[in-house]
Amino acid sequence: MTDLDDARIHNFLLSALPADEWQRMRPHLRLVTVHLKETMYEAGQAIEHVDFPVSAVLSMITQVDQETAVEVATIGREGMAGLPVFLGVSDSPNTVVAQIEGLIIRMPAARLREFLLGDGILHAQLHRYVQATIVQLSQNVACNQLHTTEERAARWLLMTADRVGSPQFALTQEFLAQMLGVRRATVSLTAGMLQSAGLISYRRGNISITDRAALQDAACDCYPRIRSEFDRLRNNR
Repeated sequence: MTDLDDARIHNFLLSALPADEWQRMRPHLRLVTVHLKETMYEAGQAIEHVDFPVSAVLSMITQVDQETAVEVATIGREGMAGLPVFLGVSDSPNTVVAQIEGLIIRMPAARLREFLLGDGILHAQLHRYVQATIVQLSQNVACNQLHTTEERAARWLLMTADRVGSPQFALTQEFLAQMLGVRRATVSLTAGMLQSAGLISYRRGNISITDRAALQDAACDCYPRIRSEFDRLRNNR
């Protein structure tokens, strides 16, 4: 996939744009490959560009202390990284890194601001995306406080599969530990339990969901609540 027109249909926000609005936006876009752990933005620094994931998945991380960082939101093909630009803010409150490598469509932040001066479908879609992101953030807070590591890991794996559009994706235990805010040994134990139960297969840094229905049963109720919000965004409701 090397063409912007082909790539944009995989991002929910861009695929919703009518042809004329897309053609006005297209000259300001470029297709970029991002790699595992690559940093999109650093907390407290200016947002120079916004990113619409196509096949990559990005992670919004907050630093708790010098040793601990926790994921607060995941950004995949349903949305856009750099949402503060839409809200009129220039700096990123969080660090955003690639958790799954792949393609994104990148646009300079200044160009997005100019583009949004005209009232179009993208403006409406971003409002819906703000709502879905607020639900995700609030649900994550409750989830991190109330649910077990196994439940949260199952939710995270399901959400990642949704965002890449595949039951298979590359993932290290180190990265999953950071996303869940737990020690690597805890992740190793949790992944082993899910694998022993036949829910996933984990080998050499690659995850394969082998029983999605059972994995959904193992996940907490946060997963269907977050999923329903992004389904509404995809279906323009």
